[in-house]
Amino acid sequence: MVPVQSVIQTQNLSKNYGNFQALKSLNLNVPANSIVGFLGPNGAGKSTTIKLLLGLTKPTAGSGTIFGMDIVNENQDIRRRVGYLAQNPNFYEHMTARQIMDFTARFFFRGPDNLIRARIDKTLKLVGLDDKADRPVRGFSGGERQRLGIAQAQVNYPDLLILDEPAAALDPQGRRDVLEVMEKLRKHTTIFFSTHILDDVQRVSDRVIILNHGELIAQGSVEELLSASLGLNYRLVLKGDASRAQKHLQSFAWIQDVMIGHQNGKTIMTIVVKDVDLAERALLREVLSDENLIVLEFSRNKQNLEEVFLSLVEGAA
Repeated sequence: MVPVQSVIQTQNLSKNYGNFQALKSLNLNVPANSIVGFLGPNGAGKSTTIKLLLGLTKPTAGSGTIFGMDIVNENQDIRRRVGYLAQNPNFYEHMTARQIMDFTARFFFRGPDNLIRARIDKTLKLVGLDDKADRPVRGFSGGERQRLGIAQAQVNYPDLLILDEPAAALDPQGRRDVLEVMEKLRKHTTIFFSTHILDDVQRVSDRVIILNHGELIAQGSVEELLSASLGLNYRLVLKGDASRAQKHLQSFAWIQDVMIGHQNGKTIMTIVVKDVDLAERALLREVLSDENLIVLEFSRNKQNLEEVFLSLVEGAA
């Protein structure tokens, strides 16, 4: 198997402001062509990390690379390949979306006007603003402004897109629109975005990085974090005495625990498993081996990233 290339890597990256240590020995790994949610409570060190990656401040200790280039010594080369969206993008209100994109694009491109216009049209269509391209920005909704900000960040064909709270303060429709744009961009670039909205992370992210008090407390795929924190478990609603089935299931090495409860005259069985592949193949069959039981419902419990996040942050406090 060919190893996945890392776009961002840091080694013991640290930043002090006077006696305050904002970031402590951070070791990150962001694979290419992934969407990575960057999480942490206020003051966790997310903004400091982004500033370090963008070369807006220098580390006190440690090092980092983007595309294999040093974030301090090769920052200019890095920034040519990075797009960035600030948390609250500002625009000249009297300008249209097309005019703003033209202004931005000419920092990156030299060549015939028709090619620059084509790139602008393509980018505005990608973020769903092609039908509003010639409207002044003053009339844009919050979601439309965020999508225009993403278009600005994307206009230079970046290999890495860093988004700071891209869906903050948006209504549900605006959030949905921004997430749909991020999912479209997945095939073009690597996306590294900070957010407080955990549902958004669970919806679009391949990986999650969690900071607390300037320290890395978790890093991995969404599935890995959910499984490690809460276990892989299934829920069955049954009719009948489940005690014999409980004892039978507990005899299997791939089953970690079997818990039984009762609700509205029905038996609720929760089964924590070690091997999800085996569970998918054999679990229901083993329960049904007890002919006295009737299975009314069978489902894998949907884990909640918010519960995992709070557990990790409060446990590290």
